[in-house]
Amino acid sequence: MLNTEVQNRWLSPKDFENIFKIKQSTQAKMRMNKTIPFSKIGKFIRYDIFEINKWFEKHKVIGIN
Repeated sequence: MLNTEVQNRWLSPKDFENIFKIKQSTQAKMRMNKTIPFSKIGKFIRYDIFEINKWFEKHKVIGIN
């Protein structure tokens, strides 16, 4: 059995939507444009939470009031 860290590392599009509030249709557009990191095995899309967190950090806007 996988440990909890590994189980929670990979998010489905639905999990991603629930956590980050980005709709699945928007995710699909982002994947087509290759603007968001993801993995695809067969028909299954998964997001690595560590890569997503790095992606958010990379796109952080600083200095806006």
